[in-house]
Amino acid sequence: MSNASEKPQLDADRIRTLIETEGDGIKENTKHLNAQRYAAIDEMGADAHDRFRNEAREIKADAIERLPELIEETKRAVEANGGSVYVADDAADANAYISELMAEKDAETAVKSKSMTTEEIELNEALEEADVETWETDLGEFVIQIAEEAPSHIVGPALHRSREDITELFDHEFDVEESLDTPEKLTTFAREYLGERIDTADVGITGANYVLAESGTIALVTNEGNARKCASIPDTHVSVAGIEKIIPSIRELHPFAELISRSATGQEIPQYFSILTPPVDTPTIDFENSDVEGFGDDDADRDFHLVLVDNGRTEMRDDDDLRETLYCIRCGACANSCANFQSVGGHAFGGETYTGGIATGWEAGVEGLDVAEEFNDLCTGCSRCVNACPVKIDIPWINTVVRDRINRGKDPGFDDLLVDGLIPDEEESGTPLRKRFFGNFETAAKLGSATAPISNAIAGSGPMRSIMESVLGVDSRRDLPSFQRTTLRKWANARDSTIVDPTRRVVLYPDVYTNHVQTERGKAAVRVLEALGCSVEIPDVSGSGRAPLSQGMIATATEKAMDVTETLLPYVDDGYDVVVIEPSDIAMFRREYDRLVPETDQQALSAGSFELLEYVYGLLENGADETALSAGDGEAVAYHSHCQQRTLGLETYTETVLDRLDYDVVTSDVECCGMAGSFGYKDEYYELSMDVGETLAEQFSTAETRERTVIASGTSCMEQLDSLLSRGNRHPIELLDPARNV
Repeated sequence: MSNASEKPQLDADRIRTLIETEGDGIKENTKHLNAQRYAAIDEMGADAHDRFRNEAREIKADAIERLPELIEETKRAVEANGGSVYVADDAADANAYISELMAEKDAETAVKSKSMTTEEIELNEALEEADVETWETDLGEFVIQIAEEAPSHIVGPALHRSREDITELFDHEFDVEESLDTPEKLTTFAREYLGERIDTADVGITGANYVLAESGTIALVTNEGNARKCASIPDTHVSVAGIEKIIPSIRELHPFAELISRSATGQEIPQYFSILTPPVDTPTIDFENSDVEGFGDDDADRDFHLVLVDNGRTEMRDDDDLRETLYCIRCGACANSCANFQSVGGHAFGGETYTGGIATGWEAGVEGLDVAEEFNDLCTGCSRCVNACPVKIDIPWINTVVRDRINRGKDPGFDDLLVDGLIPDEEESGTPLRKRFFGNFETAAKLGSATAPISNAIAGSGPMRSIMESVLGVDSRRDLPSFQRTTLRKWANARDSTIVDPTRRVVLYPDVYTNHVQTERGKAAVRVLEALGCSVEIPDVSGSGRAPLSQGMIATATEKAMDVTETLLPYVDDGYDVVVIEPSDIAMFRREYDRLVPETDQQALSAGSFELLEYVYGLLENGADETALSAGDGEAVAYHSHCQQRTLGLETYTETVLDRLDYDVVTSDVECCGMAGSFGYKDEYYELSMDVGETLAEQFSTAETRERTVIASGTSCMEQLDSLLSRGNRHPIELLDPARNV
């Protein structure tokens, strides 16, 4: 099998190639798995599902905290059962132990059931060097072994390959009498071919989904029966697992049994959930003497070796920001839920072994920042993976922390030294200029508004677009934002409020785009809130920190977050409600600020802040006059909700308000438009961004939707829809604007 470290550096050409060659298969399979997961959770019930998730997280947190003592308990239990335990410091140590064991057993052949940990330590390569013929026995692993490829998915290693691909591969590699051109023929061939090798193997190797410290038991979760065969048919069984797989006892296994298959494949239970406490007392199997009573050799002994692999995990455990990675139960739900992964798969969105959102933590921990750097920017921080993760790992934060460390680990280039001190951020020299530009968009917006319309003309000129693409990585195919000379805040300060005796007092948060670019949605928001009896103030406050955070510029994001809380909390203390237009900013207040500002400040700001349509809904529910707003009179609308609205569960407020005001709303079920803030502007990711967005474009171009007014809640979504569709779009608040009736 080829080493995944040999894959080409990720760039626009590499992404384009993967979209063309693997994208269709990955997209079809991951979206199917994602849909199955939703259905399985619905069947279980959201409350029960969340209860199991909380319980599983608590168990993993406790187990990782007590890991050294659980390792010792596991050793005692396995040895009491007659087995052996070896704790390997790293990959080389683990491979040396297993290779020496093979030599002691005079083993010439080994069979394996899927184990990401053995993929991580490159055990197959080590066994090949030791002259041990080794076969993967799970179909997906068998396919990529024959193809000499790295896995493209944690659960489905051959997810990128179609049935036709596999048929062609097997027809070419094996001497078959007729083409294996149906799923039945393929699986029958693989079962028989691998069955013969399992029956005659000297050693069986498996992974372990869970290791139960109290009893020395291992639990294996598979959809094929080969793990049981590999563990029981050869006389010697070797189980290889990361030390993080240990949990205290079988009493803690229940929530994981409920979650893992639902999260991975949408199944209520896996095909096989095997609980083994080896060595077992049953006699070894002797196929050459199958007619002998007992079907085995009573004099032969079974031998069991549990190889627990550290390989950087202890350091991860001691790292406050990477520690949660060790909670991972390897279900692949983070990958399935990720729009970028759905387009390119793990051969782009992955490192030497691990794939998907959680891969950054694993690769940074076991391989190093240089490996994680190759794909880390593919995470856009949308947080869908957090909602999907069965143990609620904050995967976007892990990705952000690693991005920050990558930035800080670079030597400053000439371009960075040129601007260092001129760009108002807190980052160390070495942070790439491109990231510093996108992270400081607020500065560009202020300058753009102050010099508009000249700034817009200059930025849009051919020579400037070429410079921006080559120096800053801004793709020339993207339309640039058009800065407004009169910002929202200037407009608001220049007008007189019509509210004399307000029912509520609102401080409308002027996010960077609303203040400098999308001012019309801000004006509409002010008029709607005033029409519903609210006084509105627009404070002088910095951006939320979302832009620098997305670039891994945590120090700058923290500075912004502190400024926002210091500015807004006095309003909250004085009884104002903070209303936020941009979904990514309300997500900052409610989630990311927990990492950036004091806990009490974050909690106060989160409790006092509302997404715009969430707030309008609340006003209407509490008696505000809906006739003061622009009614729909049946106007047909196609609505796309921002991804962070969805992860916060806020999209329903927009739908409810529009329905209440007699708009005929069709809501897209596409979870991501593909723009993702600055991500879609970057030249290396433009085509990926558009590929992700194509699903939304198709949905808004059907017979049912193509004549509808298109609305979208987020800046990124609005910009992407402008690129995808020939007709324009609006923010939902603009439909409600009383000025629409004038």
